Amino acid sequence: MAGEKGYKREMLLDRAIELFRRQGYSATSTAELVAELGVNRKSMYAEFGSKQQLFEAALERYSAIHLSRVLSPIEAPDANAATIRTAFDGYASASEGRFAGLGCLMANTAVERAALDPGAARFVDAYLDRMTKGFRRALENARAEGDVDESADLDDLAANFAMVVVGISALIRAKAPPALVYAAGRATVSLLDGEPRALAGTT
Repeated sequence: MAGEKGYKREMLLDRAIELFRRQGYSATSTAELVAELGVNRKSMYAEFGSKQQLFEAALERYSAIHLSRVLSPIEAPDANAATIRTAFDGYASASEGRFAGLGCLMANTAVERAALDPGAARFVDAYLDRMTKGFRRALENARAEGDVDESADLDDLAANFAMVVVGISALIRAKAPPALVYAAGRATVSLLDGEPRALAGTT
């Protein structure tokens, strides 16, 4: 009878998430994974099969836990224009905290791996689709409340907001000045009023 494992799969995945988030997939060696996870190489391969399979399992857990927490406000049934504004302010605030230089694992993967790795691309596509749909529903509520012009294309706005979130994460990953990150968020949510700041000349 096989003995019990000396580790929990979820714990290993959480450690892998942090390592992949810091270094990316390509820059992370198997030796570094073994050291970070605190198990031997044999145990790691027995649990996950390969580095690629470990990475995909980490993306799956990241989507289920971290992204659900980050996206839950805009996915709420009553999300509206105020929710979107607050969300972008929250995304930008990560530039001042412990996530500076890290960004979002899924957004980082979109830049590093999606074009090269079908396995990773599957998770990135689901992330972008989920985020876009969340913004779309929030925009529908905002329009019903009179906070978005009837002529606005909600699909275009939702897609734009999702892409800006990825861009903000890239700025955070690059340790861009927080003022720049906040400015990107403010300019984006000004689209809710139908008047982009750069075009309207408002402050």
